[in-house]
Amino acid sequence: MSETAILSSKFQISIPKAIRAAQNWDAGLTFAFIPKGTGVLLVPVPKRDSLKGLARGASATEFRDRVDRV
Repeated sequence: MSETAILSSKFQISIPKAIRAAQNWDAGLTFAFIPKGTGVLLVPVPKRDSLKGLARGASATEFRDRVDRV
């Protein structure tokens, strides 16, 4: 899918309808902008309710620390 948008004089971009429909994005959704090289990754921020139970069963004692990483 190759859609384009134009940056307005108010620095706004409208997300093309085909993209919004394919991703099931509705008005009022919050996005995070993550710089990636010469571009930007646009990621929807999940609502707090959708994260409930995400770490269920995770052990707080058996985790890797920064010193363990290669």
